[in-house]
Amino acid sequence: MLRLWVWKLCDSAISRVKFIGKECGFGINAENKLLHWVVDGVCGREPPRMADYGNTWTLVEWMELLDSLSSLFRLAVGKKTPNEEVLASLADVGSGYGEAVLTVLRARREEIRQALVERTNNVSSSTLQDFDWQIKLALSSDKISSLHTPLLNLHLDVKENGALKPLSVEMNREELQTLISSLEAANKVVLQLK
Repeated sequence: MLRLWVWKLCDSAISRVKFIGKECGFGINAENKLLHWVVDGVCGREPPRMADYGNTWTLVEWMELLDSLSSLFRLAVGKKTPNEEVLASLADVGSGYGEAVLTVLRARREEIRQALVERTNNVSSSTLQDFDWQIKLALSSDKISSLHTPLLNLHLDVKENGALKPLSVEMNREELQTLISSLEAANKVVLQLK
């Protein structure tokens, strides 16, 4: 009989892993299949079904298993945890099972990362697809010689819920400067996250 472990992450830290052991009668290949299936669920595809594993776990244990393994893969990739640290955090489960998790993690790390990026991008339903701009000089009919206000016309094509929506904004110099400052600050945050 092989021992399969349910990983339960405590305080969202891979380094603090509790284990609930359960005797089961399937081997490493079936375990690898389960781990790959969990990663499929993390990546937005069909997750494993409890029915495929018979009466191995109770419903509560099954939900803990899926949640814990999914969290383990997401945290390991999201926090860019080195392979050695992941393996060290899984040392109590035995080298065979820790290695199985690490093998799946190595093989699917980029796929998990892409799924996490996509999930983060989908937090906002609107994304900028294209933009165009032009500068106009506003003249007043009774003050033609004294009023020379430059105005920026900014045309945005925003994709919202799959549909392209055109937006137009007119800004004076001060409003444009505020927009540029906001975009520069956002760019700094994005660069820090990379």
